[in-house]
Amino acid sequence: MSQETTKPGYAVIEVATATVILNATQAKLVRGQRHRAAGFTLAELLVSVGVLVLLVLLATRLLNSAATITTLGHKRMDADSQARQMLDRMAIDFAQMVKRSDVDFFAKGTVAPNSAGGPMAGNDLIAFYSSVPGYYPPAGYQSPVSLVAYRVNSDSTSSSYNKLERMGKGLVWNGVSTTDTPVVFMPLTFSATWPAATSSSVADTAYEVIGPQVFRFEYRYLLTNGSLSITAPAAVTGIAAIIADIAVIDSNSKVLLSNAQITSLAAQLVDYTAAMAPGQLRTQWQNTLNANTTLPRPAVSGIRLYERYFYF
Repeated sequence: MSQETTKPGYAVIEVATATVILNATQAKLVRGQRHRAAGFTLAELLVSVGVLVLLVLLATRLLNSAATITTLGHKRMDADSQARQMLDRMAIDFAQMVKRSDVDFFAKGTVAPNSAGGPMAGNDLIAFYSSVPGYYPPAGYQSPVSLVAYRVNSDSTSSSYNKLERMGKGLVWNGVSTTDTPVVFMPLTFSATWPAATSSSVADTAYEVIGPQVFRFEYRYLLTNGSLSITAPAAVTGIAAIIADIAVIDSNSKVLLSNAQITSLAAQLVDYTAAMAPGQLRTQWQNTLNANTTLPRPAVSGIRLYERYFYF
């Protein structure tokens, strides 16, 4: 009888004990889950930081590459814009050039009775009459002819030093003014009448800067017989075209160089020679720039070279 009365009680105790143990186990599991959900392990943190550093590094390199490409693009557009404006202006002047034997023509290799140009080592000069508008004097009757000249200023005291200038001096008719120089005919020459037209350093108010970033100007002739020459023919009518080469440095790169460095660099860019093939001068100029190790590379890499034919 005692066994029968005690068995149900034991069963209740066992069930209760099992329930308590189950509840305790569930509570531990919940606390473990809450503990794990409350933070990361050290390994997880290290992996996260490594991935973040890698992403930042990749993003930084991408931005740097984009900035470099954008900067180079802006430099090229700056130089291209400068060269295009200047070369287009020259094309208009040469297209309307007065090609007559009774007026002067000053250029590389010209001789008497014209103004003597000579070999012109370094930057070239050129002066001629052209039927384009110019800056006319306030008095007298304006003629349809202007004196046009191009040069790279070599006066180190001038604000236009190492910059390409253009003269557009409007001329009056002969005999209509006692103070203003009119159109002159041979044997009167540019060098005797307007010395600034045949000099790279003589000042004249008719000069204006047309290429502030152009520091090298060189040209030669394509003759009517198809040959190339660095000497002007006896008559200007023997010239079929002028082949002009220029070196342009963008404004951002130019501030890295002093005027003395620009002058030295211009002197390193060789002159035309009689034996040069078409395009060879530009190639030699580019090779000189590539081999330069004395000037800042960002400045040298900002120099662009151009060549154009101006047909008469």
